[in-house]
Amino acid sequence: MFFLTNIFQDSVFAQIGALTCLYYMVKFSWNLLSGIRIYVLSKFWRIDLSYFGEWAVVTGATNGIGKAYAHELARRGLNIVLISRSLEKLNATAKEIEQQQGKKTKIVQADFTSGPDIYGPIEAALKDLNIGILVNNVGKTYDVLPCYFLNVPNVRKAITDIMNCNALSVPMMTSIVLPQMLERKKGVVINISSEAGSHPHPMLTMYAATKVFVNFFSRALNAEYKPQGIITQCVMPLVVSTNLTHDTEVNSFVKQADDYVREAVNTVGITELASGCLSHALQHFFVDNLFPEWFRLSQFGINMLHKMIEKRKPAVEKWRKKYKTN
Repeated sequence: MFFLTNIFQDSVFAQIGALTCLYYMVKFSWNLLSGIRIYVLSKFWRIDLSYFGEWAVVTGATNGIGKAYAHELARRGLNIVLISRSLEKLNATAKEIEQQQGKKTKIVQADFTSGPDIYGPIEAALKDLNIGILVNNVGKTYDVLPCYFLNVPNVRKAITDIMNCNALSVPMMTSIVLPQMLERKKGVVINISSEAGSHPHPMLTMYAATKVFVNFFSRALNAEYKPQGIITQCVMPLVVSTNLTHDTEVNSFVKQADDYVREAVNTVGITELASGCLSHALQHFFVDNLFPEWFRLSQFGINMLHKMIEKRKPAVEKWRKKYKTN
């Protein structure tokens, strides 16, 4: 009887093991096929973004990812509203788009670190436009390299600036543009989060916390309004060579902003949550599996991160000197 019981138990465990292996094989195959559809086939099989409306609104539109979105959406047939802080850069970017892409532009000067008072004038400026796409891109991190929360210079100002810029701007801009999209039963809201918004990130505590807000807000908003024709996409890049990353050198892992955005725009309407490009999707997969959350939050993980930051300091100081002279 004991022998038969052991055989039965072995058979049950074997079946459980086989089902577990099958589950992971199916899951891996599905993720692989989804990745091919999102990041490879989307180059040839994508939606016409001009269908959603005549204008696209881009915040933080004069540098990096925001500027690249403005150019790419103009290239795909939309007029562009550029919203940013520097009037000089706004005029320069608007001129570039009009000359290179042949589309109309409109500029709105606004400092997103200033709090809720800026949104009345923005709403007035957008009032009569047929807006099909909103890109909530504007973002801010620490003015220094990643560091401990209390080591951030002028920490209380940094808190409010980052909260206003990264978190407050997303629902406020969405509340301005969404009503007219609902009237027409079509529209796209693209919210730029970050890989830092997928897990808690020590040394980038405030930035990561605001980016997870963008992540959750986007996914919930998409669930609410997708049945009414509104697509909400959350884009979670890793490292892109921009001012925010001190113009990190482009390589197999670090994307140029224009190249990154070209791939990211292809995924609109295909996926609601995207790393943005194939390189970053693969990095996300490996980082997620090789460096689990418990490791990232361990003292050993923080010490490793601190050493990497120290190693990067000379390159960042060199960039700062160059940036100031330009």
